[in-house]
Amino acid sequence: MENKDVKVYLDEDVRPLLARILRERGCDVISAVEMKRTGLSDEEQILYVIKEKRALFTHNTKDFIKLHKKYWNEHFGIIVSEHLSFGILLRRISKFLAYSSFDEVKGKINWLSSFK
Repeated sequence: MENKDVKVYLDEDVRPLLARILRERGCDVISAVEMKRTGLSDEEQILYVIKEKRALFTHNTKDFIKLHKKYWNEHFGIIVSEHLSFGILLRRISKFLAYSSFDEVKGKINWLSSFK
């Protein structure tokens, strides 16, 4: 049976506190900072999340949309958001994770602005 839950990797531009709070709420979330994967190229990050079967969450919309076009049939979802206050970001990503399945996210750009 396939896991329906979305596993998330936070790019280094997203505060690692978000990963900790989401884990406390039962979500499978890790961050680049926690994994000591900072300073790597965006392409190295996308290749890592492909290997780990995780969706990548970033504020770096422009660069990851380009990588989405290159790896759309391989990646497990890219979640993008503009910079927001921490509380709003937490609320939106929590809502996204509650209402999104692995299959719905896989291979797509997912805009957190849709989860207000």
